[in-house]
Amino acid sequence: MSNEVDSTHTVFGLKVRSNLAVPGLVPLGSPSDAADVELHLGVSPSSKRGIPADSEDLTYTSSYTDESGNPALRIWKNADGSFLRLAYYDGVQFWLEREGKSLWAVWPAASTLEDTTSYLLGPVFGLLLRLRGVTCLHASAVSIENRSVVFVGAEGAGKSTTAAALARQGFGVISDDVAALVESPDGFRVMPAYPHLCLWQDSVEMLYGSSEALPRFSTGWEKHRLALGNQGTRFENRSLPLGAIYLLGDRRPDQAPFVEEVRPKAGLLSLVADTFANKILDREMRAREFAVLARLVTTVPIRRIHPHKDPDRLEELCTVIHKDFASLHNPTSARL
Repeated sequence: MSNEVDSTHTVFGLKVRSNLAVPGLVPLGSPSDAADVELHLGVSPSSKRGIPADSEDLTYTSSYTDESGNPALRIWKNADGSFLRLAYYDGVQFWLEREGKSLWAVWPAASTLEDTTSYLLGPVFGLLLRLRGVTCLHASAVSIENRSVVFVGAEGAGKSTTAAALARQGFGVISDDVAALVESPDGFRVMPAYPHLCLWQDSVEMLYGSSEALPRFSTGWEKHRLALGNQGTRFENRSLPLGAIYLLGDRRPDQAPFVEEVRPKAGLLSLVADTFANKILDREMRAREFAVLARLVTTVPIRRIHPHKDPDRLEELCTVIHKDFASLHNPTSARL
């Protein structure tokens, strides 16, 4: 392609080299010879690797559909298991090597690289991390008092909205939608993702007073992009120790917002259900993930927070989170 470049980025702690600059990511100062992941954007592996379509097995079909009833996403695995192919309803396709070291993407004329990147930096990269053996929570993460705080929940639970509300109060955002965990002898850390948040229109209106206060990712997408570094927000590019996990509960009337303690066993069950891309795990991967999460819930506080039904109480939710987190790590200051 005439506009190809050798562009290197850091995402989720991985050095990623791409033949095209990835929208929304800041290139490193100079291209790197050593990369953890190679991206081939606008390129299919079929011509070089010879992957006939009739050698594939359908392994996943999304329950979400478009207006015509077509699944939003389907995933195939080739015969020897060395490749996964992801096909979205709009014609965007990805191929991932089983080791999670190389990725290809193509898109139809009606789509753009920006459209493709919306998939790439969310569900596709989450899947790639899982293939590399990284446990990922379906969560957003922010930094509070030099620790990472993770907000776990299903789609629509308010993960990104909560992170954006905290970002407006000066807390750094570590990741959006996918929280990649790294375990070391010192405990767990969350790896920094990319410098933006994805927000639905109602969240933008809730935060900024107008649904069009932030730009869309592209003309064909409903989600809006909050670029971290703008409007007083910042991206936290450090890998910070995991200080607490908040499970986003149902929205309630008064007495909300409030926080409840979650026992390790109940926390484990919740986290197992809310790991990212868990439907593609084989038996060995699932067992390894369960062991990691079992260690996690015995070392990191697990809390459940119930937001208020009134969206105008979002700032109060942030205050409750901050106060509760302080009580976990600095009880004296929390009582002041």
